[in-house]
This record gives sequence, structure tokens and C-alpha cells, in this order.
Amino acid sequence: MAKPTGFMEYTRETPKRRPVSDRVQDWLEVYEEFPEDRLRRQAARCMDCGIPFCHQGCPVGNVIPDWNDLVYRDRWREAIERLHATNNFPEFTGRLCPAPCEAACVLGINNDPVTIKQVEYELIERAWKEGWVKPQPPAALTGKAVAIVGSGPAGLAVAQQLARAGHSVTVFERADRVGGLLRYGIPDFKMEKRFLDRRLTQMEAEGVVFRPGVNIGHDIAAEDLVRQFDAICLAGGATQPRDLEVPGRELRGVHFAMDYLTPQNKRNAGDSVPEDPFLDARGKRVIILGGGDTGADCLGTAHRQGAREVLQFELLPKPPLARTDEMPWPMYPMIYRVSAAHEEGGTRDYSILTRRLSGANGVLQKLHGVRLEWVREDGRNVMREVPGSEFEEDVDLLLLAMGFLGPERGGMLEQFGVELDARGNVRAGESKMTSVPGVFTAGDMTRGQSLIVWAIAEGRQAARGIDRYLMGDTTLPDTC
Repeated sequence: MAKPTGFMEYTRETPKRRPVSDRVQDWLEVYEEFPEDRLRRQAARCMDCGIPFCHQGCPVGNVIPDWNDLVYRDRWREAIERLHATNNFPEFTGRLCPAPCEAACVLGINNDPVTIKQVEYELIERAWKEGWVKPQPPAALTGKAVAIVGSGPAGLAVAQQLARAGHSVTVFERADRVGGLLRYGIPDFKMEKRFLDRRLTQMEAEGVVFRPGVNIGHDIAAEDLVRQFDAICLAGGATQPRDLEVPGRELRGVHFAMDYLTPQNKRNAGDSVPEDPFLDARGKRVIILGGGDTGADCLGTAHRQGAREVLQFELLPKPPLARTDEMPWPMYPMIYRVSAAHEEGGTRDYSILTRRLSGANGVLQKLHGVRLEWVREDGRNVMREVPGSEFEEDVDLLLLAMGFLGPERGGMLEQFGVELDARGNVRAGESKMTSVPGVFTAGDMTRGQSLIVWAIAEGRQAARGIDRYLMGDTTLPDTC
């Protein structure tokens, strides 16, 4: 453990965000630096809890008390080795993970939990700065070749684990750059892409070959991939967005969140992106449907583009401010949270159903909605429209951030012939092998829309399964 009395002596502290007036003028990350002495005090709060439930809360099984203790004792190099033993990309999770480990922290039963995520972030950034993060090429090659389809966190985790095991790994990505949603779904103010690029450089030095701009199932047929490689891992994500099936959906000015976020990330990367007045929030009244992380990403992006006003509507009721009996510790609580984007402005509203859209000359002008009440019937929540609560809102740009329905059907999945489960995700066994021998899957493609930390965990599990399939056994570690 860290300092035995640390959790009694120190209160929880996290870094401050840059002033709103400054950060909405750029696309840089929003947090200020956190002094080392204060961070070590935060690590000192990790208590001798007996059973560290943070392990249970963390999908990759991070041994959190170990590296908290090492940071507190100023043994940073040992700490990063302990962190990297379970997590390939702590710089991603340290920025983007909602920290279910903190929700499961024993200290959080009756106090503020340990700032696990911030210690993780500062630890990996210190390691990069000191030059401790180096390529780890294999001592020998196995002669086996593996293809990975998709370069999000799941695909990258599979690739790094298998390359280090000595396999020849090629990652195919249909976008023009590698990274999946890390590249084009996450705005730069949440993660600047230089942090992704430095990790990709390390992986290339370890032998991973990246082939962006290649759409498997279109540019290369599935059967050709099977002939060329000894094993394949499908890690293409859950990229099928949930649509809004109401009259007026066809009007110009209605867009899926990813269609809105991607062009801005391309501009930030220096690309010349054709101007589309219906995809730019500048001077517009914007409505975002969906109150999750993707909706918040759209909100922060709209602020930086200069939106006149932004409303964010959620179908569900406003979450409670604290845990309820339905979400006891150590479950991750679905409570009301204020992200950096919400802090920057906009109006959030809940229990709203969109009935239809209207406009003129094919262009969106109004959203017509109704308020809902949620009642408990037969053990489940049921929504009812509130009589007389119909309303309309002027809108120039409507962004659909209502989640994803799983992987895209047809195309690649149809060519491989893999079975799908009842939810439309790729079915896989414990080793992450699909119904087709030698074809594996990982991440949101098999799990459904989920967290980045789950994607990394799934990738590590799939790598272990692939290595065992190719070699008869594996020395790759379990995910936990």
C-alpha cells in the first residue's frame, strides 16, 4: 500500500481545466498540468483495503494499488512497468476512460475515491518524457502471419501483443489514417493526435505493418485475406449509428455525429476538407440528440466552431446526483456528470421525444418534440408522452448522437460468413474465435458499443487466443 494514513490526511484533488474563454478558441487538451508533489499525495490516498475492488472495476485488470504505491515512493520506472503489464495504452485510457476503477474504489464507499485515472495519466506521460517507453521487438519470429481488420484500441492491442509474441502482423484500416475512433471520433480537445502517433511509431518499430485506406470486403475480398494469412482478427468496431426514424429526417442539416466529428478532426490534422455549410456549426442554432460521450464531443466541437446556441436533448430522464439503491457500490453509477464540454456552455434537457422535423426548400428549420414522463411498470421503466407538452425548436443543425447498433452488416462480415448473436454483434467464444476457424474478433464488433478499456481488454484476450491457435500454447498474459 501507499501511505497508511494518506486517505485520512489528504482529500481528493484533480487538475484544473483551462479557462473556458481560452480553450474554446483552440483544439488543445483542456487540462492544466498537475504538480508532481500533489500527484504523489493523491497516490498516497490508496488505502490498505484488503480486497482491492478497483481490480474488479478495471476490465484490463490493472494492479492499481501496486503502481499507486510505487508512484508515492517515487519509483516511477517500476510503476510504469507494472502498469504496462496489463494495459498497452495507458495514455489513451488515462485521457478517455470513464474510470470504472474509481467507482469500485473501496475508499469511495463513504469518501471520495482515489484519483486512479490521473495517476495513470501522469505515470505514462512521465514514462514517455523520460524515454522509458521503447519498442519491444520480439527476439525471434514464428513465421506466422496475422491480419487485423480495424485499427481502433482493440485492433491496436491485438497487434502489439501478437507482434511482441513474434508473429508478422498487418493492420488494415479503411480510413486514410490509422487509429479508428481514436483518430476520427475523439476530438483533439480530449486527446491530441500526437499522443496516438507516438504509440503507432513504437508499434511500427516492433514490426507491425499498417495499411490504411484498405477496405476489407471491398478492396480485398475476405477469401483472399484468408489465403494470405494464418489467422485474422476482426476489430472493426460498432460503427452502425442509431438513426432517427421520423418525418423530415431527409432534410439537409441532419447528420450523424461521426459524419460531423470526422471532418473537423481532418482539418485539425491539416487536411483540405471540402466546405459543407450544412456540417459547420458557426453562427447556427444546434441541437444534439443524445446525452452520452459522443453528444458531449459534438457539444465541445460546436462551441469551438462558433455555434450561436447549442441544445442537447436526451430521451431518458435526468440522472440522479448520487448513487441510488439501484446502483450500489461497487457498480459504476449512472449519475449526472458535467464534462468539460458541458462546462463550456449549452443547455441540457431530458425526457424529450422528437416526433418530426420540418423545413423549407429541403432545408431543416424546426424540431417538433414532446416531453415524456417515465413510470415503473412490471419492473421496468416505461415512457409516456405528457399531454399538452408538445413544443417546437428552431434548429439549423441537428446532430444524431444516439449510440450505435453494432457492426455494419453485409460486406466484410457476410464474406467471412461469421455468425452474429441476437444483438447483431459478431459471435465469439472465450478465445475470441468466431464461428469460422482461424477468424477471431475483438472490441465493439463482438461486445457492442462499449468503453476504450474494454476494447483493450478484448484485444489482449483475442491476441492470447490467436497465439494459442497458431502455436498450440501461449505465454501472453490474461487480461486480468
